[in-house]
Amino acid sequence: MKTGGRIAIIGAGAVGCYYGGRLAEHGQDVHFLMRSDYETVTRDGLRLISPLGDAHLKVQAHRSTQDIGPCDLVIIALKATSNTALLELIPPLLHEKTLLLTLQNGLGNEDFLGTHFGTQRVLGGLCFVCINRNAPGQIHHIAQGRINLGEHGGAPQARTEALAEMLRQSQIDCQVEKSLLAARWKKLVWNIPFNGLSIAAGGKDTAAILADPELEKCVRELMTEIITTARELGHSIRFELIHDMIERTRTMTQYRPSSLIDFEEGREVEIESIWGEPLRQAEAAGLAMPRLSELYQQLKALVSAR
Repeated sequence: MKTGGRIAIIGAGAVGCYYGGRLAEHGQDVHFLMRSDYETVTRDGLRLISPLGDAHLKVQAHRSTQDIGPCDLVIIALKATSNTALLELIPPLLHEKTLLLTLQNGLGNEDFLGTHFGTQRVLGGLCFVCINRNAPGQIHHIAQGRINLGEHGGAPQARTEALAEMLRQSQIDCQVEKSLLAARWKKLVWNIPFNGLSIAAGGKDTAAILADPELEKCVRELMTEIITTARELGHSIRFELIHDMIERTRTMTQYRPSSLIDFEEGREVEIESIWGEPLRQAEAAGLAMPRLSELYQQLKALVSAR
């Protein structure tokens, strides 16, 4: 992705504003689709609070994708629960060579984009970042920030490496993945237990989960089940990842996962993409995931009762 390309950010929450803000800060032509934050950001700018350096940016905010127009790169950071909205949002942004990069959680998002807009356009990125939107137009970056980048249609290409380099030049750590699907399963090893148990255990942050021996045991059992399933599906994921992820999570201190925040603030929770789709893929291959199945049913009941 050459410097100077036109970039659209669809989903101007914490993730979209943070990564889009870093790109804008470092000279990229970034256009944000904003709704609830439009007035605030237009008037006061976008603020990033980060251990990597704070930034107060005057950014290009728009109320519609028609106002943005065709772009070279569209970065999608909407919740996966809003994917059907992309059917209307994306077409005004497309030209013949527009790339679509989804930073969404879970499984199935690249398939959705490929089905509707062409597999050849689609890349995926996994965000390893502790980040919250504190107020309209204000993003608090707490820790980490790496994006693991891959192609939906196969192995990395020259464009994959070029996009990764553009991200690195914008103070965003980026690693190119040989297999995007394997990388998505690796991220689920963290997302499924910590996002899920934070809700199921009654609003516990990551530190509280790991301070409870029974909950830590549940985390380890879920992680083991996920890795076992991923390996059966042909993805090479080592079991040592369990120790690595838990120890890294201890350094996050009292981090509240994004699904917990969505649940407590009455927003939609990405139940199907994070918990439902991995379970369905396992079942389609004849594999049982009893611990995930139990957590999935529990989360559906809690969200329904809410």
